Amino acid sequence: MPHPYVLLSAAVSLDGRLDDTGPERLLLSGPADFDRVDEVRADSDAILVGAGTLRADNPRLLVNSAERRAARVAAGRPAYPLKVTVSGTGDLDPTANFWSTGGEKVVYTSDEGAVTAAEALRGLGVDVVSVGPGLDWRAVLTHLHDVRGVRRLMVEGGGRVHTQLLQQGLADELQLALAPLVVGQPHAPKLFGSGAYPGGPRSRMRLIETRPVGDVVLMRYVPTAPGTGPVPSAADHRWLELACELAAECPPSRTAFSVGAVVVAADGTELARGYSRESDPVSHAEEAALAKIAPGDPRLPGATVYSSLEPCARRASRPAPCARLILDAGVRRVVTAWREPDTFVAAADGNGLLAAAGADVVVLPEHESAAKAPNRHLN
Repeated sequence: MPHPYVLLSAAVSLDGRLDDTGPERLLLSGPADFDRVDEVRADSDAILVGAGTLRADNPRLLVNSAERRAARVAAGRPAYPLKVTVSGTGDLDPTANFWSTGGEKVVYTSDEGAVTAAEALRGLGVDVVSVGPGLDWRAVLTHLHDVRGVRRLMVEGGGRVHTQLLQQGLADELQLALAPLVVGQPHAPKLFGSGAYPGGPRSRMRLIETRPVGDVVLMRYVPTAPGTGPVPSAADHRWLELACELAAECPPSRTAFSVGAVVVAADGTELARGYSRESDPVSHAEEAALAKIAPGDPRLPGATVYSSLEPCARRASRPAPCARLILDAGVRRVVTAWREPDTFVAAADGNGLLAAAGADVVVLPEHESAAKAPNRHLN
């Protein structure tokens, strides 16, 4: 199901702490970074914090710049983004700043917590939404996207919320403001808990920007590790986008599809990429990519193949179709955007061949139009 673009935002000390253990909040950023955060808020459709952050910091979560609020209104948006919090128990303080400032607010909670939250927030005009017996992040994001129209979600904490979204592969971007100080208190709150990222310490993110903002350094990262099994991650979408872009590099043909493919290790390392007719007039994308990896590479069993088109199950130009090449390489996870039509092969079912051999096949149809674009001449 479609989700908003999820941006995690936090300021941390050099030793990875969000705060110290004192009664007052430790301000890690300065005026320049506070203004940057205000800009990010103004660009967002919603801002989310956990109930623990509401209790600890009592934030207002406003767009403070009058000019930015006016620009939102001029663009047909509300002056303030939707404010969102999550609470499994529904135990919320109705006197918190969160409820008395800004625009619309929504609470996501459990079936049981919804009763408590509705009673606590009675008369405040807050939307209380139950997402089931427990707090289900995918249900939260789906509701925000489908019902509230949120396309860009800024998550400002706390550490537990950031950790859960990363663990479940739901974060699209991480923005860290690194402050030039060391908290030095072992019990101070940390940015992430243990096991915060799939694959553990071998998993890597890709740095897309770094720049000074006042006396802090802003670092922007995007996840690269594939999802696990049939459950897609935010990184799955980015890798599939790359596969669709590679399809546009194919030499045009009237007798074959233009397809792009990328092979990615479990830790998010790109192993190889390829596209149709890259190496010779009849090569397929998955074939071209896999040929660049040494047979028996120990990373292949945990890797994911991203292909803009369903891997072929039958072909006349080679002894083995791409679905078989993938299985023979040891790969057991494939993410694709578009089921193969009957243009050249009737009743093609590469996904079925893969699934029958125990591979996890994930289809992300929201990328289908991008996968079809380089093949419009075949219509």
